[in-house]
Amino acid sequence: MSTQELYTKSPGEPNWQVPSAGSARFSWEYDEGRERLLALYQKGKDKQWDGARRIDWELEVDPLDPLGTPDESLSLYGTPHWAKLTEKDKGELRKHYACWQFSQFLHGEQGAMVCAARIVESAPDLDAKFYSATQTMDEARHAEIYGRFLHEKVGMLYPINDNLQALLGDTLRDSRWDMPYLGMQVLIEGLALAAFGMIRDTTDKPLPQQILAYVMQDEARHVAFGRMALRDYYKQLTDAELREREEFVIEGCYLMRDRLRGVEVLENFGIPKAQAEEYSEQSEFLALFRQLLFSRIVPCVKDIGLWGKRLQQAYVDMGVFELGDANLDQLMAQDEEIAEKLDAERFAAEEKERVAEVEDAIAAGESA
Repeated sequence: MSTQELYTKSPGEPNWQVPSAGSARFSWEYDEGRERLLALYQKGKDKQWDGARRIDWELEVDPLDPLGTPDESLSLYGTPHWAKLTEKDKGELRKHYACWQFSQFLHGEQGAMVCAARIVESAPDLDAKFYSATQTMDEARHAEIYGRFLHEKVGMLYPINDNLQALLGDTLRDSRWDMPYLGMQVLIEGLALAAFGMIRDTTDKPLPQQILAYVMQDEARHVAFGRMALRDYYKQLTDAELREREEFVIEGCYLMRDRLRGVEVLENFGIPKAQAEEYSEQSEFLALFRQLLFSRIVPCVKDIGLWGKRLQQAYVDMGVFELGDANLDQLMAQDEEIAEKLDAERFAAEEKERVAEVEDAIAAGESA
């Protein structure tokens, strides 16, 4: 079935064209490059995987509860509207929220793929181009996986959120080569990682848990790449150039915090936009979630050297300033460990099942 037929409303033109103002850069320096970045490139090659094989697509998904996350995570929960919903209506609401979330993940991953390809084109150093090439493949795999989940397991998609599209467009239209790093690697993927982690750690459904754990294992490398490349480059910039990038970060953070809340879902259920925004603002769970959204961004921004007074004040106003001292390396290591542990548990269970089948076959043969 065509994706166009699965959208809750038309996404508009089938192709979104973003004019590019940047330059393609070639490097004729073929020496070994930066040791840390080349080590990350080697890890990127070693850790490639096939989403069609590593993920167990035979697992069933309940279309009316695709993610198995608590109802408290829905902004409508506990409101007068929630009290009026039938159990069937609540199931439809869970389905729409899950589709909205995974649709934004899908669109974001396509954006990440395009940005990674842009970095291959525009980064001045060959070691950065090498790593970005592996990341482009990672992002293609992620888009493939989220698209397959929405098509095969749920049968519904939402168009890209207007504000996510605006931030992605600003990132891609900027002629400065470092902006795809900053817009995508730090802001959009940083927000996405927090959202992935929230669902991964609260779902009781094995298929979305697998998808999110394995995607986050890749993203741990991507964040490390952005930190390395930008930290080195930003040491060379003037105060004025750093302030320009800090303004971009501030604007992007406010945009995502205030407007990426799933209001479109409630509008589909007949709730006026103003009322839907009010419900989102009043939700205790979403208030906590909005803070957690910045758990990956704030320490990364501080680490790469964007920590001017105006940016610090913006994070104070958002109530996330203290996250600047979070241990980002530890968070990334945990993401990798969770994926490896999930693999070990799955393969141990499969091996146990295989051994039991062999033993049953032997027993059946002896009794024949």
